[in-house]
Amino acid sequence: MFESLVNLKEVEREPWELFFIGLLYASLSIFFVDLIFLKDAVFGKYSSLMIVTFTVIFCIPFFFYLIKAEEEKDIKIKKSGSLIKEHAKALWALTYLFLGLLVAFSIWYIVLPQDITAQNFAAQIETYCKINYPLDMQNCVTTMGFGATPEITNTVLRGRTMSNVATIFANNLLVLVFILLFSLMFGAGSIFILAWNASVIGCAIGVFARGQLTHLSSGLLRYLIHGIPEIAAYFTAALAGGILSVAIIRHNIREEKFWRVIKDALNMFLISIAVLFAAAIVEVLVIPLFF
Repeated sequence: MFESLVNLKEVEREPWELFFIGLLYASLSIFFVDLIFLKDAVFGKYSSLMIVTFTVIFCIPFFFYLIKAEEEKDIKIKKSGSLIKEHAKALWALTYLFLGLLVAFSIWYIVLPQDITAQNFAAQIETYCKINYPLDMQNCVTTMGFGATPEITNTVLRGRTMSNVATIFANNLLVLVFILLFSLMFGAGSIFILAWNASVIGCAIGVFARGQLTHLSSGLLRYLIHGIPEIAAYFTAALAGGILSVAIIRHNIREEKFWRVIKDALNMFLISIAVLFAAAIVEVLVIPLFF
């Protein structure tokens, strides 16, 4: 039923509509998990991962049909300029979908009671603390479980600026490679990594906003300045892997159109690496100037 909410032709004309679909999917995932599993003695311990799983279930039909449509464009369109323009429509749609997921996770992190937030985002909180507060991870996890204090938040953000471009780029490049492999092996499989990243960044935005909706806009600005190009790079790699996956199944390797798809997928992957490097520079050298 929910997959019928998204029409590919309408999405290409009005990609911003995917933002509201992302809001709906993430919100429904939290609602279903909290309603059915949160108080369960076993499943309640893993509610943070189940929320991501439900989000993936919602997104997979749209993502699968999208990469099939993009692979068909590779076959029909021979001019590189026109092909890049067509792929850009899909990238905008996926970016709006991701932003919808991100905003929804951020809002629910802030507005839900602290005990429910700590349970719904337990894995995300641990990931956030591991990345940003590795020397005192347990204290960070415990403190955030009761609502992050300004002292913890400020210390985490100051420590973030000590990173260098090479380290950030290497970490993000590893994620990019995993997304490419997941997309290549499972078609729409990379959506799991992207949904997981949306939940982790949503958690980080909630921490930056110090649990107040009035600070949500500054939190979004803090992470989206470098986050949008970073996510665009991830989606470019995901599309490249998905298109290649469909081409391997549907075409003979001796066919000219198969190698055309290979060339296009390689170009998309190289573009994603360049964009990812630019995002790392912005994250390390530009963001600390303003936040």
